[in-house]
Amino acid sequence: MNKILKLNTRDKNTLLKTPFISSLGPSALAGMLEIATVTNYEARDLLFREAEPAEYFYCVLNGYVRLYRLNKDGREADIRICGPGDVFAECLLAVGDQYRYNSQAAENATVARFELQKVRQLAEQEMDVAKAIIQCLSNYLQSTMDCIANDRLQTAPQRVAHYLLDNCPAEGGSASIRLPFQKSLLAGKLGLAPEALSRAFSSLKRAGVTVRGRVIQISDISALRQI
Repeated sequence: MNKILKLNTRDKNTLLKTPFISSLGPSALAGMLEIATVTNYEARDLLFREAEPAEYFYCVLNGYVRLYRLNKDGREADIRICGPGDVFAECLLAVGDQYRYNSQAAENATVARFELQKVRQLAEQEMDVAKAIIQCLSNYLQSTMDCIANDRLQTAPQRVAHYLLDNCPAEGGSASIRLPFQKSLLAGKLGLAPEALSRAFSSLKRAGVTVRGRVIQISDISALRQI
């Protein structure tokens, strides 16, 4: 059974940097921190399953959490890969009483969780919490629309190229990037099957991209921008 912990200083500092928490005034912040609990999960542990009664929303403090759905044949489709500072299941603050997807620790992970009903009650007392919920839902909608647009407008190599460019130094003609997670998670994050990710990396060789395990070498950033 996963042990429930209280926030330590490092976890609190991570929470304070998240958009939801960082926008709160002193009173609302104290209320949110009071109801936060911390749980550690080992790799492949399930946080919750689709259609289970929803009790909490979550913020990743360390590690990565995978959100996905299953079809009737057991095929999995990744929805999102959440890393440190990312919040998920927050859409249930406004509507819904069941989780809409499965949630699994992609590796050893530490998450903060907030009881949905307590946050709803706090929002009735603290306007900052209500505003943060609205902002969070707005951000969720915008990111979902961006994801749909990227799926329809970008090829697999373009998705990979944009991810690499987003993680490159602003200056310089070359770069070396170490992925913070396995390539299978990167595939899920970009909405690609693992074999499609491999083909995308192969096609990016002409732009100077080479892959060795988790380390990705980019010899010509300007060429990558042309993809």
